[in-house]
Amino acid sequence: MNRLFLFFFSITALPSFTQSKPDRIVHNDPAQYRVLRAVHAGAGQMQFAQLIGRDVLSTNFLYLHAGVIESKGGIGHHFHHQIEEMYVLLDGEAEFTINGRTSRLQAPVAVPCKQGDAHAIYNPTDGPVRWLNFAVSKFKGQGDAFDLGDNRVGASIDRVPVFVSGSLNKEGLKDNQHPYAGQGALCKRAFGPEIFSTHWNHVDHLVIPAGKSVGPRRLEGIEEVYYVIKGSGTLTVNSSTQPIVADDSFTGSLGETLALSNSGTADLELLVIGVAASQNKEANPAKPKAMVLQMDFVVPEENSEAFEKMYHSIYVPAMTVQQGYLGSRLVRLFPKEVAKSIQAEPTTFNYQIQISFDTEENRRKWVASDQHQIAWPAASRLAKEYKWRGYEVKGEDHPGFR
Repeated sequence: MNRLFLFFFSITALPSFTQSKPDRIVHNDPAQYRVLRAVHAGAGQMQFAQLIGRDVLSTNFLYLHAGVIESKGGIGHHFHHQIEEMYVLLDGEAEFTINGRTSRLQAPVAVPCKQGDAHAIYNPTDGPVRWLNFAVSKFKGQGDAFDLGDNRVGASIDRVPVFVSGSLNKEGLKDNQHPYAGQGALCKRAFGPEIFSTHWNHVDHLVIPAGKSVGPRRLEGIEEVYYVIKGSGTLTVNSSTQPIVADDSFTGSLGETLALSNSGTADLELLVIGVAASQNKEANPAKPKAMVLQMDFVVPEENSEAFEKMYHSIYVPAMTVQQGYLGSRLVRLFPKEVAKSIQAEPTTFNYQIQISFDTEENRRKWVASDQHQIAWPAASRLAKEYKWRGYEVKGEDHPGFR
């Protein structure tokens, strides 16, 4: 039977290691694992725990889980409406399923489980395999899951995967043209923002040879989650330095400056997950994203109700049929006592209509339209005074006014 979980196992049923900013490094300790069976209606059993949870970062990073999938165990076929995950196999091999198509992959490998795509993993081998699961939510702190009642045991195998996957071997690592370049580090971007529909921005495979380092790097517009695959070294966040070893995980928050150094004799190898703070993952400051016109009105109190009704019944319907229209908003000035309490600038204008089009050209087409000849008089005749200003949109958190 299919089951819909509003609060699903992977968030509520796991022990977690508390991570605070002064001591942000969390070690992946198998002694802390909890045994679970039939995960998402999957076969056998597995052991895992939460290393990093939803409250550590300000972005929509949801969790990092780590664990062991026992022989003939796995996670059943399921999907999420609100989150994206990425399964990482650290050793051995396992059968990965995306949308009902299954392939057997060799570690180290990462497989994104994109929002709305059904996914599963099964260990058909005679020994345990080590596994990680990173997740980013569409909405801060929210998750869901829908089980399909399919453990994928005995699934038909495609020799060549028909889904996105990325090998984490050292082939293809570069020493330049990557975010960590300059001090001897090697890197390969496994997945960029085009892979994901949430704020997930990148997945980087980073190797720092002995005696080499990375940074300091200031995190601007993104936060990052790190997992140490192999090696040892030091992590410096702002002015605080701590040692790191294999199977440690840690985070970098917005505005923090991070540096990594390899103090060992072997490579320091890490997996780096980046999460954007905004939906605008790639800003182009040279080109306006849209335009906004702000129209201020002095509306007598006796006309206030009619003015607000006019906006909803006449102005908005007239604009929604226009080419390039993105959205609008009607705002009313705070009451005098509230304005005074926040030391707001005095003004006689008590209403503002903000409208947004993709281009100024399309806004002017709206002004020349028959619908505007109806909407503007309906607004202006209810006001004693009005003025307007136009702006180019150079940045935004949510497109238009949605």
